[in-house]
Amino acid sequence: MRKIRVLIVDDSTVIRRLLSSALVSDPEIEVVGTAPNGKIAIAKLLQLTPDIVTLDIEMPEMDGLATILELRKLYPTLPVIMFSTLTQRGAEATLDALANGANDYVTKPANVGSVNEAMQSVREQLIPKIKSLCKWYNDKAQVTSTFPGKPRANSQLPVSRSPRAKNRIDVVAIGSSTGGPNALTAVLKELPQSFPVPILIVQHMPPVFTKHLANRLNQNCALEVVEASPGLVIQSGMVAIAPGDYHMLIHSDGARLRMQLNQMPPENSCRPAVDVLFRSVAENFGANALAVVLTGMGRDGKLGAEMIRDAGGRIFAQDEATSVVWGMPRAVVQSGLADEVLPLSQVADEITTATTIGRTTRMLTKA
Repeated sequence: MRKIRVLIVDDSTVIRRLLSSALVSDPEIEVVGTAPNGKIAIAKLLQLTPDIVTLDIEMPEMDGLATILELRKLYPTLPVIMFSTLTQRGAEATLDALANGANDYVTKPANVGSVNEAMQSVREQLIPKIKSLCKWYNDKAQVTSTFPGKPRANSQLPVSRSPRAKNRIDVVAIGSSTGGPNALTAVLKELPQSFPVPILIVQHMPPVFTKHLANRLNQNCALEVVEASPGLVIQSGMVAIAPGDYHMLIHSDGARLRMQLNQMPPENSCRPAVDVLFRSVAENFGANALAVVLTGMGRDGKLGAEMIRDAGGRIFAQDEATSVVWGMPRAVVQSGLADEVLPLSQVADEITTATTIGRTTRMLTKA
């Protein structure tokens, strides 16, 4: 059986060995080569024909940012995963790399006590992302999918169980993961400054990264985008992103709704988790909620979307063709929860249309 072919690009001999050992422990992956910098990696690509590349950011001669720009000229669809430090500089560089064509990233192990722990951290982060981004492997996995009785993901699927009334929308909750930063940018930059309701976002990202993502989105959007903080009042037209390593919920303070953050156990191996936010939105806004599930690996958001739909709220999901990884939206679509399955280019317009129904003034009303 064919294995996934990986090229590792990192200037550290120790890291190259660590990554190689961690990856070859999986019987479905083989490391076909390594390179100490981007210049050598580009030269090796034609010979090695990898299915995916892991790419360090800080390297001599040609660093990760320069490499991704050059690689995309030659190989526009080859999946690339950045290998980043969990620092402010690493976060900024990673977001730059994602904007320039990288597909995803993992963070280098920090504060681990042994090589074995470091390898385990790499295996847990990197191997699922490699498999999710490798299209031929993903197509093979969908044939034996865990959705009993459901069509394959590339089949035409029913959009929803049945037509439903379109209620007034008082909050938009968005969940995203792999490919999310670029998808969020594409959606938010198209929303008007007069947008009438709050937007609450869970993007799977670690601490530090979410702060930089919020700042970057704020610079590129008409709406104010912030990283959520405890007690933050939820207001019309605001955009709040859950901070890394914290679940984000809503709680009522009399007439006001505020943000609540906690470090309860991860859900779907994630903290923040989309399901946590969606449940809280369903409890506080009921039929007046709109959930949007964008590109991402896994199934986070599916159970929360069920609660929003059961409460009478609406669900949008990004389509397969425009998703970097059609995992989270696929789980929603194949469960019959989606009212609309949309290409990324149409998501902002549909959100804007949905939030104008039954509204004449810009105000926040709790369901």
